[in-house]
Amino acid sequence: MTHADTVLDPVLDDGSSVVGDRRVSVSKDKGTARRNATSGDARKKRFGLRILFVAVITALVAGTVGQFAMFAQKVANARVPASANADAIVVLTGGHARVNEAIRLLEEGRANRLLISGVHPGTTREQLAAVTASSMPLEKNSVDLDRVALNTAGNAVETANWVKKNGFSSLLVVTSAYHLPRAKVELAGALPNVALIAYPVFSKDLKLDSWYREPATMRLLMREYVKYILARLRITVQGVR
Repeated sequence: MTHADTVLDPVLDDGSSVVGDRRVSVSKDKGTARRNATSGDARKKRFGLRILFVAVITALVAGTVGQFAMFAQKVANARVPASANADAIVVLTGGHARVNEAIRLLEEGRANRLLISGVHPGTTREQLAAVTASSMPLEKNSVDLDRVALNTAGNAVETANWVKKNGFSSLLVVTSAYHLPRAKVELAGALPNVALIAYPVFSKDLKLDSWYREPATMRLLMREYVKYILARLRITVQGVR
């Protein structure tokens, strides 16, 4: 080795090259920097994904709450139609007030025939008349009883059979105000070509005007909203099939 070589590339006592070690050290530093940069980018990416996930969940929750509020307000704003006349009336059982209102409409001549859907199999016409405000017996030529339906979907099926059998083209739908949206969805799915006129019945115990301040009313509306959404989804899927 020449003196010039020694100056350019000094050698330590153990034979290692100082410049070579420096090159290795610089190379290691660059590798560490690249790894740190990559790690930093990965952390930023994970943070961005978390922010996106939180934003999506927040939007979904806000949208659901907004849709529920619109549903609840629509129920609270429901009103009895000014012109409530049709070929026939169907009342979905679930309380004496519903049946009373349907019978009153029949007695006023708003329709010529009434179907009481969802009657318990053991209930007779006489028993029904006794618990309603009817001033006349529930005659077979004007009042029909559906003893098959067990739920709202069943009400729709049995009502559709009755409507088609009698050739009706319009129907007054009598049920509780909070139940009307789901009842109309089910009936519209079963009777797409029949005009449905919603006739809400209001319970004095249910404070719909201030539903957002009444925990019991809000819980009822939330349960009904979930059932309403599920009914819409089921009918949509069935329609696609």
